[in-house]
This record gives sequence, C-alpha cells and structure tokens, in this order.
Amino acid sequence: MLRRNIRQRREYLYTKSLEGPQRALFEKKRRIRAALEEGKPIPTELRNEEHDLRRQIDLEDQERQVPKSIVDNEYATATVREPKILLTTSRNPSAPLTQFVKELKVVFPNSQRMNRGGQVISEIVESCRSHDITDLILVHEHRGQPDGLIVSHLPHGPTAYFGLLNVVTRHDIKDRKTMGKMSEAYPHLILDNFSTQIGERTATILKHLFPVPKPDSKRIITFANRDDYISFRHHVYEKPGGPKSIDLKEVGPRFELRLYQIKLGTVEQNEAQSEFVLRPYINTAKKQKTLGA
Repeated sequence: MLRRNIRQRREYLYTKSLEGPQRALFEKKRRIRAALEEGKPIPTELRNEEHDLRRQIDLEDQERQVPKSIVDNEYATATVREPKILLTTSRNPSAPLTQFVKELKVVFPNSQRMNRGGQVISEIVESCRSHDITDLILVHEHRGQPDGLIVSHLPHGPTAYFGLLNVVTRHDIKDRKTMGKMSEAYPHLILDNFSTQIGERTATILKHLFPVPKPDSKRIITFANRDDYISFRHHVYEKPGGPKSIDLKEVGPRFELRLYQIKLGTVEQNEAQSEFVLRPYINTAKKQKTLGA
C-alpha cells in the first residue's frame, strides 16, 4: 500500500510538472491558429517555430486542441462513482462544534461522521484511502466557535483551507415555523461569481463534494462569492399552487467561508506545494479579488 501511494504520488507530481510547458505550447498554437484564420501575419517571436507548430496543428483533433489540466487526473473518477465523505473535528470538540458537524453530515450526502479521539491526521488519511473515501473534511474551533474547515481530496489532493465565519446552526434558530424540513435528497448546486482561475479551482473542489442530483430534486445549496467571502445557504422549495408559485424555505445551517490556502497534496503532507496562499497584508490586497469580480 505504501509503495503504491509513493508511486502514484510521483506520477501525480510528474504530470503536474508537465502542465506549465503544455499550456505555453497551447498558447503558441492558439496564436498561430488565430493569425491564420484572420489572415494576419505570424507574430515575429513565433516565426522560427511556425513550421513545427503548423504541423502539430494539422495533426490535432477536437480532443487534442484543449490542453489537459491536472484537475482531469484529480477528479477522473468523479463521473464514475459518487463522492464518499468522512467528517471529523479537532480533538476534544465542544458541544457547539459537535452539533455543527452533525448538521454538516446531513448537508453532504454519502457522508459519515467520526469521533476524532486521539487519532493522528496521518492515520486518518491512510484509513480513508484504504476504505475508498474520496474527501476528508476537518472542522476546527476556537473557544467553542467553529472557525476553520479543511477539505482534502483523496488520494492525492488538492487540499483547501477555509476560515469559517458567522456560523448559525439549525439548533440556534428559535423560530422553527419559518424553517424548512431537512431533506436528504441530492441537492442542486448554485455556484455564483467564481470567475477567476482560483475561483474556478475553488468551485471545482466544492462541487465535487456533492453527487449528481435528480432533475426533480427540491433541495438547493448555494455558494455565493462576494468580495472573496463565500456565503453558504441551504434551501428547500415547494410548489403549493402549481408551477408558477414557489415557496422557498431556508433549512440551515448558514455560514461564510474565506479561502486562505490551496495545497497540491493531502492534509498530512506538510511538504506539499502551495497552489494559492492568501496574503492579506500586502499593499494591494484590498484591490484584489481572488475568486471573482
């Protein structure tokens, strides 16, 4: 098992290292193809490579024109099997954190909750790999308030680190009449304003936590990005008076996510390369929109 994981990890890193040169080659071919279609002269810096590039363009088909991303390997089995998620917490969780994780278990279909106990992260990850778990979610707290969420895709990554803010659980809501019933149907997803490259990467990590729903599912989960804060909302709807009347009710829980790191490995690999790190204290941090416009 250990040797197989090491070999697969090496193959993963080698494929990742090839992505940069392949993307640069794709950009050169795109510029050559655009110049030929528009009848414009070939760019000066590409004239020495024009003969080889045009020969490669002539040999390409529809599938080869688009460069393959490392995401194609990370989520290659996503269309074949449904996600299987393990939820756990930091050690000695408080009652509010335990309640929040219980509600997350219903939010994510095909998930199971495990009491952390004294287990080490590396042991949990190895156990997940041996039981074909696709994603590991760790929830942390500070003084009884959930403040961190880690999503680690298995077997090789990526791992996304989020800050948790403004957590409101179903247990905290007093007016139960306005709440909808908690459904266990597979939900439809709304991913709003993830327009940048890091935003699309984050949306890919989040959407692969959920299986494909049925068309008549009446459960909706929303991830809406506003100023790099991702608002999570959970609703169900009914049509009491026909197709034109919709009764929308919030189910809960609700919280905000703040992405601060994406690593190209699993959660126990401290040496893994960072794909993105939030740097909020540089001079232009207020002007930057990392996830979307």
